[in-house]
Amino acid sequence: MTTIRCGALLVTAAMLALTGCTESGGGSASCSGLVTYDGRGYLPTEKSVFTVGARLGTATVEACDDTGDGVDNGSAERRTGAYAIEGVDPAESVAVGDTPADAAPMTAR
Repeated sequence: MTTIRCGALLVTAAMLALTGCTESGGGSASCSGLVTYDGRGYLPTEKSVFTVGARLGTATVEACDDTGDGVDNGSAERRTGAYAIEGVDPAESVAVGDTPADAAPMTAR
């Protein structure tokens, strides 16, 4: 098991910059960090201390339309690992990353 402290916030910030998008006010889009796993959408959370548990499966980092024109010309959809967070129901929160050490916490929306 990997306990993650403060560095998780940096990973979460990186996930925000590299992941899915939603359209915001004013007709422009901004990357929100949307990840889907097991039929649920998850967004980055502020949680700074958590323990990564067993790998649950594969999550999808949604494509990012960073210009708001409906064309995914930001980041492409990609797959990554979904991990349990010890003591938390995966329906509420999971950790997402290529390895347990770089997994960032995400909360169901």
